[in-house]
Amino acid sequence: MANKTLYLVDGSSYLYRAFFVPNLRRLTSSDGHPTGVIYGVSNMIQRMLDEYKPEYMAVVFDAKGKTFRHDMYADYKATRPPMPDELRMQLQPTKDVIKAMGIPLIEVPHVEADDVIGTLAKQAESQGIETLVSTSDKDLAQLVSKHVTLVNTMSDTVMDEVGVFEKFGVRPSQIIDYLALIGDSSDNIPGVNKVGPKTAVKWLDEYKTVDNIINNASDFKGKVGEYLREGIDQLKLSRELVVIKQDCDVNYEMGDFEIGQKDIKSLNEIGQKFNMKRFAELSEDSDQSESKVKVDYACVTDIKDLKNYLKKVEKTGIVAVDLETTSLQPIAADIVGMSLCCEDNQAIYIPMAHNEDTQQLAVNDVLQIVLPVLKTVDVIGQHFKYDLNVLSNYGQKIDSLAFDTMLESYVLDPAANRHDMDTLANIHLNRQTIKYEDVCGKGVKQIAFADVPIKQAVDYAAEDADITWQLHHKLWGDLKEQPQCAVFTEMEMPLVEVLASMEQTGVLIDKAELDKQSQELGEQLIGLEQKAFKSAGKEFNLGSPKQLQQILFEEQGIPVKKKTPGGQPSTAEDVLHDLAADYELPEIILEHRSLSKLKSTYTDKLPLEISPKTGRVHTSYHQAVTSTGRLSSANPNLQNIPIRTEEGRKIRKAFIAEDGWHVVAADYSQIELRIMAHLSQDEQLLKAFKDGIDIHSQTASQVFDVALEAVDSSQRRAAKAINFGLMYGMSAFGLSKQLHVSRKEASGYMKQYFNQFPKVEAFIEGIKEQALEQGYLDTLFGRRLYFPDINNRNARVRAGAERAAINAPMQGTAADIIKKAMLAVYQGIKNADDIKLIMQVHDELVFEVKQESAKQWSKKIKDIMESVVTLDVPLEVEYGIGENWDEAH
Repeated sequence: MANKTLYLVDGSSYLYRAFFVPNLRRLTSSDGHPTGVIYGVSNMIQRMLDEYKPEYMAVVFDAKGKTFRHDMYADYKATRPPMPDELRMQLQPTKDVIKAMGIPLIEVPHVEADDVIGTLAKQAESQGIETLVSTSDKDLAQLVSKHVTLVNTMSDTVMDEVGVFEKFGVRPSQIIDYLALIGDSSDNIPGVNKVGPKTAVKWLDEYKTVDNIINNASDFKGKVGEYLREGIDQLKLSRELVVIKQDCDVNYEMGDFEIGQKDIKSLNEIGQKFNMKRFAELSEDSDQSESKVKVDYACVTDIKDLKNYLKKVEKTGIVAVDLETTSLQPIAADIVGMSLCCEDNQAIYIPMAHNEDTQQLAVNDVLQIVLPVLKTVDVIGQHFKYDLNVLSNYGQKIDSLAFDTMLESYVLDPAANRHDMDTLANIHLNRQTIKYEDVCGKGVKQIAFADVPIKQAVDYAAEDADITWQLHHKLWGDLKEQPQCAVFTEMEMPLVEVLASMEQTGVLIDKAELDKQSQELGEQLIGLEQKAFKSAGKEFNLGSPKQLQQILFEEQGIPVKKKTPGGQPSTAEDVLHDLAADYELPEIILEHRSLSKLKSTYTDKLPLEISPKTGRVHTSYHQAVTSTGRLSSANPNLQNIPIRTEEGRKIRKAFIAEDGWHVVAADYSQIELRIMAHLSQDEQLLKAFKDGIDIHSQTASQVFDVALEAVDSSQRRAAKAINFGLMYGMSAFGLSKQLHVSRKEASGYMKQYFNQFPKVEAFIEGIKEQALEQGYLDTLFGRRLYFPDINNRNARVRAGAERAAINAPMQGTAADIIKKAMLAVYQGIKNADDIKLIMQVHDELVFEVKQESAKQWSKKIKDIMESVVTLDVPLEVEYGIGENWDEAH
């Protein structure tokens, strides 16, 4: 058995991970039986088989019944809710699939899966056999050793001994003590009151073990010291509860884990019972399963053949379209070919500009024949905004885009990491697509698509249209039955045209202004370096964490606030911010970092983004990235241009209008707070907005118990932090850091705030309960926002999901409102020749307007944006006009 590896899968972990994936939650058989868990678990296991090609493997599940931990502690797992019926219905079919795949399945009565895995790993180690455990359960990190490794297939992370330290800040041998200190609410294991991961890491770094902590309990000061001393007996019990047993009565030999032959008959029966074609395909070897999909992809190089296919398209009334081009940058791209599909597994590819001496059709001829037909049918695309922009290079436009599969997937599951065609094909069609690298190669050897032989290009390109066609029919079938369908049809799809227009227009950049700013920033950076050298007493590399650690914490004796996962004193930005209040050098370093980032990211880089073709910068807006519905942008990222510092604001001076035109910027004022007032129905907030009172002064008046007119700037600033902090789920600890006050004082502010605005507190608690109960929340306009980690066993991850849930209805609704405003404004200006919508940044729309029309259009834009939706508080839009964005903002 030398050099063999045993692969152990935490089946219970897989079950719950699959259950909380929104896309999988929607999968059902024709008779309504849920199938998402069956699909998800088998897909994760198949990935293990494909990636690791194991010979020895077992999937381990928790068995029914009480365990020894229940005997030790009657309340063990007492707070854990029972398995949801929807999951229970899929449990046995999932196990049946695993067995039919030829993989050993283990359940030991009255023994938890963790203990079975621990015992098997220990036995394997004693025989010189490596063990790889696939799980997302942090408890299993205690098993990691030179011979035991964890892998998380959902996040593609592998955790060895170094990885454990990097993730948790403690060594594998300390994980048991770490878990005992912080507790585990999912298993109802109490830790030490008020001790979280940071405190646990700090204590174990100093005292190494829980035994040492207990023996030195008198050394711990303050309230947390009292909690420690009060909870010593409970801490000892918690430590026993979190230990994974490695000596269970588990009678298995390595030969028992050898992967067997697939049970083809059983897989086919399961596939038929649950309408899951996937299992019929699993009945073949994975590398042969694709041969079962018969496709008919044709290369069309004759006008007559093309016209005949277009008659089929007209008859069908709907078609999937995809372009192959010369560049990922649409404004610089030329068309190489086009694919069309209007029937499953059948598609055509029209080569037009391959570097091959064979019959091809001319681009303009194809466009003149195809586009008139496309304008009379519904067009389906995948990220089709790109294709629209490429077509604009030829003076062409398609107004009949009806469906975009990327956006269908996004609206169904905005929390998913990816909505690209290859990923969606794997999830929804069980198809492994031909990748771009498969036909063009990788790295320095990668060739342009125009250099791909046409015969090879046909399969790749036609498949894109075919997969897009099939994905639409699958996704639309799901989406049209969902309440968020209107978000897709009335908001996201119409917005594609608006964003494409903005990207095509681009933004005019003053290169000379940026060059000047780069020079000024360079001089400031040199000055800050000299200032830092003087403060440190010597020259050093300001960008070197190691040198900075030595100077700050060794030579200058500044106290260490936080350590890196590697155990070194941290010089992260949040640490330097804390230190900057009392020490000069951290303040200098922060300023140097800020200016250096401005220079490298914007003043140096923006000029490089200017298109030689148009003389403008053409950012790309992304609709399907953020989970809340907000737009993001790239190349350049307009959303991150800083506005809180003078140097940051200066960058906006470089965004200019052409001669005879002005820049107009229109911005929603305090939109998320207004939405909070509307959703919470708190009378005080509603009244303040309706009466036009400054909301931060109103909050300061209430919290600090002073007359409204007596509120000073520091009180207003604190109230602003409270308003926004609570809306983002900030804790008293977070607020104390932001306001530089004690946690007790910050907690008092929060208590006073909720006393004055009681319905806000009730609203926040209601949001958390709703998110915990159903796993999602809806915006005011029906966008569904999912929180897959809201029930995560990791308290830190779960707390992050709760914070996200608190803010999501406000941020998501604000995103919907700005999108509705963009649609309304675009309809109002699309036929005008004296105004162009050029940017969207957060809650702000930016326009280029002819000088003589600027005031008139500004008032119209304000009216449109303020009336686009009706809330119980007025929307307020502020606008400005200037020769550049800074003047207009």
